[in-house]
Amino acid sequence: MKPQAKPLTIKVHATDNVAIVVNSGGLPAGTVFDDGLTLREHVPQGHKVALADLAQDAPIVRYGEVIGYAVRPIPRGSWIEESLVRLPEAPPLDALPLATRVPAPLPPLEGYTFEGYRNPDGTVGTKNLLAITQTVQCVAGVVDYVVRRIKAELLPKYPHVDGVVGLNHIYGCGVAINAPAAVVPIRTLHNLALNPNFGNEVFVVSLGCEKLPPERLLNEGGIPIKVAGDAVVCLQDDRFTGFQSMVEAIMRQAEAHLERLNRRRRETCPASDLIVGLQCGGSDAFSGVTANPAVGYAADLLVRAGATVMFSEVTEVRDAVHLLTPRVADAEVGRALLREMAWYDDYLAQGQTDRAANTTPGNKKGGLANIVEKAMGSIAKSGSSAIVDVLAPGERVRRKGLIYAATPASDFVCGTQQLASGMTLQVFTTGRGTPYGLEAAPVIKVATRRDLAARWHDLMEVDAGTIATGEATIEEVGWEIFRLILDVASGRKQTWADRWGLFNSLAVFNPAPVT
Repeated sequence: MKPQAKPLTIKVHATDNVAIVVNSGGLPAGTVFDDGLTLREHVPQGHKVALADLAQDAPIVRYGEVIGYAVRPIPRGSWIEESLVRLPEAPPLDALPLATRVPAPLPPLEGYTFEGYRNPDGTVGTKNLLAITQTVQCVAGVVDYVVRRIKAELLPKYPHVDGVVGLNHIYGCGVAINAPAAVVPIRTLHNLALNPNFGNEVFVVSLGCEKLPPERLLNEGGIPIKVAGDAVVCLQDDRFTGFQSMVEAIMRQAEAHLERLNRRRRETCPASDLIVGLQCGGSDAFSGVTANPAVGYAADLLVRAGATVMFSEVTEVRDAVHLLTPRVADAEVGRALLREMAWYDDYLAQGQTDRAANTTPGNKKGGLANIVEKAMGSIAKSGSSAIVDVLAPGERVRRKGLIYAATPASDFVCGTQQLASGMTLQVFTTGRGTPYGLEAAPVIKVATRRDLAARWHDLMEVDAGTIATGEATIEEVGWEIFRLILDVASGRKQTWADRWGLFNSLAVFNPAPVT
């Protein structure tokens, strides 16, 4: 008979009155720990056990922060499942300290490079892709058809082009195009076309009667996009007589772009040219103690190397914002961070909901009681560097260092918005597991648990569960992620999502009315 594994828990902070169970499958009632703690009932893996008797309304503390209040007395050794935790109020935004504990810069990390595609505007891509931008969902079927033909008929002639991507979306018409919040989707679509992985080759397909015409798409967002007249194909133009004539025009234009892209070669670039996005999805109670801290350590290494690093997801930051505002580089950055939190509070209120709606059934099954606990683990991705800038949804990066890019927490929307901000590679942590991927940028997935990494061995790049079992340190896994980022950015290693072709659709954030 296989010997029973030693019962293990993780307590994050000295002041915590709960710990999470590490063992696969959880631990049964009657389990006794070295310190005498005895489980009163079965506690699933990742779920919390009370380390002390908790009175009704007593604070429940994890990460050294109050994540909720006991709805009834909870004896020591009990399983603290979600129904026993009352959600606290979110931190008020009007009295938070700004730039009071700005981290000193860590020593520069020099000599690290990757092989990337340098663009005429100075940015560097990790892929060499032809992207076909569209002004309206109406043309998506045509673009999809043409993309299939380009891949089958043209790409074989251009071996130095990695692929072709149709930037499909559901915006452009049937919307309040001049509503104040319409700036978000329009700016997003404008900046998507400028992503460094597309080589500054902007190619637009439009219908002709949409509310978002090409001239507005190309001039929204602060940086006008200059294209040759034939780089915009309008399907309602009188020159087209039938579907196939439209297709042939797009194919001819695509080939002109492919010829230029095919002349590009990877060249050695400093790590400071990277723009890396950080995201989590299918989070669990291990996210904040294994994968996210390891990614945070890698984020610090990237910042030390001069790179740009974005973390996002407003609702997964909102309850931990009081831990971030002291870290901002100056008060102006702090006010921008609070502005984005307040904007999203109002956005959710208009939908008659709040940040509590974020937590999913999978999050709860993985041991997360509520959005507060989830947020405490989520911000670990940001590491320890100073936050030097804040971007509104869809804005392009404008500084190197650690950036807060405000986005919804939805995996697909966050990924789309980070692409618009200029992300060229994403690191994605997960505890429950997801086949998520982006065609426009490689996605490195980091598993929070050994169980997940083993079961999904051909979907996860990094097993951070070794941190929970004591086989590796946060620093060791952080370095592993950092080196893998350089390898994937250079094309030396391929992510599983790219290998299998697992790509989610773009989901542009549209808070404005649909008419």
